[in-house]
Amino acid sequence: MSTEDPKTAGTDFIRQIIAQDVASGKYERIVTRFPPEPNGYLHIGHAKSICLNFGVARENPGGRCHLRFDDSNPETEEIRFVEAIKKDVKWLGFDWGEHLYFASDYFEDLYGFAVRLIQGGKAYVCGLSEEEIRRHRGTVTVPGLNSPYRDRSVSENLDLFARMRAGEFPDGKHVLRAKIDMASPNMKMRDPLLYRIRHIPHYRTGDKWCLYPMYDFVHCLSDALEGITHSICTLEFENNRELYDWIIENVPAPSRPRQYEFARLNLNYTVMSKRKLMELVEGGHVTGWDDPRLPTIAGIRRRGYTPEAIRNFSDRIGVARSNSVVDASLLEHSIRDDLNTKVPRVMAVLDPIRLVILNLPVGQILELEAPNFPDDPSKMGFRKIPFSRELFIERSDFMEDPPKKFFRLAPGKEVRLRWAFFVTCVDVKKDAEGDVVEVHCTYDPETLGGDAPDGRRVKGTIHWVSVPHAVDAQVRLYDRLFSVPDPEEDKEAGFIRNLNPDSLKIVTARVEPSLAGASRGDRFQFERTGYFIADEKDHASEKPVFNRIVPLRDSWGKISAKV
Repeated sequence: MSTEDPKTAGTDFIRQIIAQDVASGKYERIVTRFPPEPNGYLHIGHAKSICLNFGVARENPGGRCHLRFDDSNPETEEIRFVEAIKKDVKWLGFDWGEHLYFASDYFEDLYGFAVRLIQGGKAYVCGLSEEEIRRHRGTVTVPGLNSPYRDRSVSENLDLFARMRAGEFPDGKHVLRAKIDMASPNMKMRDPLLYRIRHIPHYRTGDKWCLYPMYDFVHCLSDALEGITHSICTLEFENNRELYDWIIENVPAPSRPRQYEFARLNLNYTVMSKRKLMELVEGGHVTGWDDPRLPTIAGIRRRGYTPEAIRNFSDRIGVARSNSVVDASLLEHSIRDDLNTKVPRVMAVLDPIRLVILNLPVGQILELEAPNFPDDPSKMGFRKIPFSRELFIERSDFMEDPPKKFFRLAPGKEVRLRWAFFVTCVDVKKDAEGDVVEVHCTYDPETLGGDAPDGRRVKGTIHWVSVPHAVDAQVRLYDRLFSVPDPEEDKEAGFIRNLNPDSLKIVTARVEPSLAGASRGDRFQFERTGYFIADEKDHASEKPVFNRIVPLRDSWGKISAKV
């Protein structure tokens, strides 16, 4: 688990580098970028990068952060992913203003840079197959072998490259490779691919191109074209930095960005790979990219997480140089911490059993008053709650034969009903199987809003909902998607086997009548239960649907120990 002090989040090594560059006058302004590939939905790991890139730009006078789509692979990219990513960045609270860019807008420039490499004898057209290139590359201990096409003349390479662009060759017939060093200890420098042929329409450029640049070629030159000063990426691109620099140094790039790497966010009890997330979606293990159990930004938004909580979480975990795994409980704590001061309290019974108050006349309804925010009643005011002879309480709040230190309801025991009266259990009603179906009580009308006049006190307080006024609501109890901290610990068996069978339970709850007026996206604390949100897709006033955002406290450690 990450132990970085949240107080030092503003002094991480990336910000220290930028501060030094600003102090030295190295750049007129700080320009960063967030460069997603539009081949899937963003997840919470991307949120950390978004907060960092947009954050450091915002912190420096005149700074800006670009949103750029690195869209050079027509096989996987779609406009729906572009729109989803834009929505996610906006939701997190960041704005790129007029600085929205697409790598596909640079295709002509990139082609020109490739021609310059060929003209300088630093790139060549290779006719080896994909498998042959892989065999020629060597290993970390064995140098690679030069391609038999490596010494083609400049004129032959220029001719072939132009014919590749013209669509003369089928997919895979030729590639353009950088001519660097097949014996380099950095495998990335062993004549890497720069271009490949793909006769596939691009979602933005259509059929204009059948020759597409590789990511490593696109990324650094897009940075240079946009005047990026600090190209901030995650540690898996550390070995790519040498190639990043080599490409920029060997073409007439208009600027000289620098790449810096930081540790990506690794969160336990989930997977963060786009490929694995797609496997979960396409395999029907979840309901879609916005399933509230997924770590996608669309999923956590629908789950009810707030952008403020995600930004605070990013600050808490900090920016480090080495990889670590952050415990999911820290994320959940950030959510609770944010929601605690923002959302009203209400009462909802998720597993109901009837409680009948014998000394309250049939048909009599008492109108009680409850604060929407108990810690500061003036903040959110009060609401009226009806109190009747028949109530719903949680089944777990009653035991016929309780253990010691059970401070809720049991035969002969007295508890307080939240915002109401003391009640004492005097009898129970059972069904044919011997299960308790009703708890019969008497209430003390002198105990509303305080202790009994005779000074007696009770140790337990339970929530309730009036039966004739209760609203039926579908409640989705979301939990962690996987049952082990590292779902990928057994590579051979696969991560699917570690799916948590209890990651979603759906119950019909009885909720207080004030929730009948809830709108999609409204958040509440169900007292003693957790934080919930009216689902952004399925909730309706005539059919309320609430998603559990997070429980009131972290009980997962005990639960997972039993798995």
